[in-house]
Amino acid sequence: MKKFLKELTRNIFSISPVKSAEKDKESGFYGLGIAPKLLDVLDQLHFTIPTPIQAQAIPSATEGKDVVGIAQTGTGKTIAFAIPMIQQLAARRGKGLVLLPTRELAIQVHEVMQQFAPRMGMSSVVLIGGENIDRQIRELRHNPRILIATPGRLLDHMGQGTVKVSDVGILVLDEADRMFDMGFAPQINRVIAALPKDRQTMLFSATMPDEIMKLAGKNMKMPVRVEVARAGTAAANVEHELYIVSKSVKPAMLGKILDKYWGSVLLFVRTRYDAARVAEMLKRMHHSVAEIHSDRSLNQRKEALEGFKTGKYRILVATDIAARGIDVAGIELVINYDLPDEYDNYVHRIGRTGRAGHSGRAISLATPGQGGDVRAIENLSRIKISVATHPDIVTEKFSAGAELFEKNQEALKGKGGKNLLTSFRMGRRKLPNKKY
Repeated sequence: MKKFLKELTRNIFSISPVKSAEKDKESGFYGLGIAPKLLDVLDQLHFTIPTPIQAQAIPSATEGKDVVGIAQTGTGKTIAFAIPMIQQLAARRGKGLVLLPTRELAIQVHEVMQQFAPRMGMSSVVLIGGENIDRQIRELRHNPRILIATPGRLLDHMGQGTVKVSDVGILVLDEADRMFDMGFAPQINRVIAALPKDRQTMLFSATMPDEIMKLAGKNMKMPVRVEVARAGTAAANVEHELYIVSKSVKPAMLGKILDKYWGSVLLFVRTRYDAARVAEMLKRMHHSVAEIHSDRSLNQRKEALEGFKTGKYRILVATDIAARGIDVAGIELVINYDLPDEYDNYVHRIGRTGRAGHSGRAISLATPGQGGDVRAIENLSRIKISVATHPDIVTEKFSAGAELFEKNQEALKGKGGKNLLTSFRMGRRKLPNKKY
């Protein structure tokens, strides 16, 4: 097992650049082994050039190989697994299963599947909590070939006998690291145990902690590793800024930032209570704002996300878990009103801006005592966050306690001890009593 995990950290199969066919002039997707009907859909949707994750994953996936894809949100990974799944299911019996961490992400993956699956004579169904299970049962009676589900609701259906997974030939684990962060590991293992062993498995994750490596080692067959960015690294094309301010000054600093940048803004807070409070504060500042967190109903979340996409709301306030699955083009600014309490969430947060070659900006607000938190984020994401000042707002420096924390960590590291930063890099530092 250890040898396998070690080899998995490298490219088990080297993926060389795919040489395009003559039709590359029409579409860069030609030459990747995609069926003509699906190429037609790509052309109709004006997808002309594959993203790196698509160009590298699709050829192997369409051949039926297991794939481990390391890619940030917004890199086009949904198409990277949707097209191979649909294409292979069209040529054989059985079903495809996509497991994801949140309802919002499941809905968005379903929307992508609906663009391609009907052209190959098949349909998909979404099985998520918060929606009427009887309606889902009625949809399952139409024998959809593709199941898109959150782990809990899928197990509900399996327990009731309303869905059969013994004929699943293709499994996709999307945003696997987030599913583990949210405590879904037992449910995932229960689902996998019920699936045929002779299946294709594709796993996609923005980071690659040990538990994901172990999952791959146990349940995948010599997977092709596709990495479009080093595991844990921040998205490219994003400028990072940090303001050090006291907690009481945060609202005034936020107002100044929003006055300076007029584009769409995704704003992160730590808890659902913070989301409601900050959203109300922004409304009083006369900003168009919506909020998305676990206290909002599924319809409210859908309306907030759709309004953000269409420009009805300029600002979307979100918690980390509720924001999983948000895939909105053109987000110009991500604001970390609160630093994430799991440091790898910084990578996920800022992955929403700076997409498709466009530049983006991430601005974080930290209190004087959070110097250690910022350094841990920098170590994990392999970036340097620039400390900024504002002419109208009093900014501060990190406190002596924060500097002492850093020195202590370096001292421990020098002695070979297991310091806190080692744990932080695994994204497992949590604050107590989190409410989403």
